[in-house]
Amino acid sequence: MDTGLKGRNVLVTGASRNMGSAAALAFAGEGANLAICTSTRMGELNRVADDARRLGVRVVAERCDVTDGAAVSGFVKAAGRELGGVDVVVNIAGFRAESPFLETTFEEWTRAIDVNLTGPYHVCRQALPFMIESGWGRIINISGVSPYLGGGATKAMVKLGIVGFTRGLAREFGKHNITANCIGPGTIARADRDARESEKTVRDTQPIRRKGRVEECTSLMLHLAGVNAGYITGQCYLVNGGTYFQ
Repeated sequence: MDTGLKGRNVLVTGASRNMGSAAALAFAGEGANLAICTSTRMGELNRVADDARRLGVRVVAERCDVTDGAAVSGFVKAAGRELGGVDVVVNIAGFRAESPFLETTFEEWTRAIDVNLTGPYHVCRQALPFMIESGWGRIINISGVSPYLGGGATKAMVKLGIVGFTRGLAREFGKHNITANCIGPGTIARADRDARESEKTVRDTQPIRRKGRVEECTSLMLHLAGVNAGYITGQCYLVNGGTYFQ
């Protein structure tokens, strides 16, 4: 099925590895130009950029801390200047807050908010004017399964917060032909691990008895970003092997 993404400009944060790099290359495989960033891993990001360029697309690759509003502004402006605009935003950059609540420091709490919520705010705030001007846009954010399973307080808070943020964007900007959706991955095997990693023990109640693959998330991203998903907005799709039914 043709996604209609050829020639579109796709911005992906946290694109240096794992799901971020897989997403960037999946969009490049559809013929989309890329604006990709990382906060620290420029060597890895540049390798992703080189792989994408070999697929025949244009790429802007920069260091950008999504918690820094000025840095995000510069990055998105560079994407607009060099690619001609931003059509799709995929917010993947994240901070994993795994500590039990009484062991979570205030610095960890605020870092989780800054990366997982304020980061998407900065990116969307800068990218939305391009989408409004063109009358077309797609925003894809990353949530998770933890808030639905009673996960750790900090992690569950930011993962559910991004769902609310996404739904607010969907409501406000739908009139501009802009959609906003979430993907909530369950346990996803790292792309750089042996294939047997995905067969390790999962929850006893999980119907699909393996870890997920990044491709099972990126294929959904391609659909939600494509021309045939214009009537889908404000949703959170849980890619979790049936761990939780929503």
